[in-house]
This record gives sequence, structure tokens and C-alpha cells, in this order.
Amino acid sequence: MKLEDEIKQSKFKSEQHKALLNVIYTASWINSIHVRILKKHSISPQQFNLLRILRGQHPKPATVNLLIDRMLDKMSNASRLVDKLVAKKFVERTQCENDRRAVDVLITKKGLSLLSALDKEEKYLKEAYSDLSESDARALNRILDKMRG
Repeated sequence: MKLEDEIKQSKFKSEQHKALLNVIYTASWINSIHVRILKKHSISPQQFNLLRILRGQHPKPATVNLLIDRMLDKMSNASRLVDKLVAKKFVERTQCENDRRAVDVLITKKGLSLLSALDKEEKYLKEAYSDLSESDARALNRILDKMRG
């Protein structure tokens, strides 16, 4: 559906302004699909992001600083998110052997199992990009990368 129809606005300052609003609106739309699925598993998108980073590191642990560097949402409080994941037994936290001031975070079997279940449900996200061809996706990626400089 066209942005104009979605937000009931027909005039924009420029095509660039319309594109920016379209990116913001579309990101929100994708996020709402994502949240709906993650809510069933009692985790937030930010917690999901940390679990995916930790799965990528597995079997090696990650420091909180590494998690912060790799997070999609740079405004999230990684330490607080780790605390919540520890409480749910999706991750374990231990003192780093090399640096006593640092903390190592390691995904648990329960965390890996959750991600495996979510991988099977990943078809839900296909709703967000099913109309994009490979060529469309490449062009979109190029444009979004260009926007960020």
C-alpha cells in the first residue's frame, strides 16, 4: 500500500522527505510484526538481538562491550538486557578470566533452543519482504547504506 494511503497525507516537502517518512513508517511496520512473534516467547526485540549475537559467538562467550558494539539498537542498555536474559535462564554471566573487571556472557542451551524455535517461525518476517525480488532487495540495501553514508 502507498505511504500516502497509509498515513492519509498527499503532500510532502520533497521526495527525499517522503522517502525518509516511508523508511520510518516501514521500520515501525516491520517492528510490529517482529514484536508480535517475540511476545509469544516473552522476549523483546533487543533481547532477541543479544541472543542472536551470542549464538554467533557460541561456543565462545562475549563481553558486554562486544554486545554493545554489535547491537542493532544502540540506545538499549545491554547490561540490563543481559540481566533479564540471565533471569530467564537464556544466558549465563561469568567473570572474564583475562580481565577481572569484564563480564563474559554465554548463551545457554535454553537460549539456543529458543532461537531454534524462532528460526522455524521466521516465515513470519517473509510477510515483510515477500514482494521484493533479489534485485529489489539489492537496490534497497544500496540505497539504505547510502543514506547512512
